[in-house]
Amino acid sequence: MKYEHWLDDPRHVKQLWRGFLVVLALTVLAGFFVDLHPHFEIENWPGFNAAFGFFACLLMILVAKGLGLLLKRPDTHYAEDESDE
Repeated sequence: MKYEHWLDDPRHVKQLWRGFLVVLALTVLAGFFVDLHPHFEIENWPGFNAAFGFFACLLMILVAKGLGLLLKRPDTHYAEDESDE
């Protein structure tokens, strides 16, 4: 008998996404009511912290993909060299 995890059900995954989006929206809305003590004027913009976090994460993903292309090795890199036989 195979045990299925509750995250295997697409309905639960959809509920989690909705919950995460609600929490994200609430944190952006909370920025209107909380003094964030900004150091720069741009930090006063509504939703700036959420947008900054999103674009910083996107930049990290793109840099990692670029490094992967630059540093990758062929699949046979660690295979024994056949010319030594």
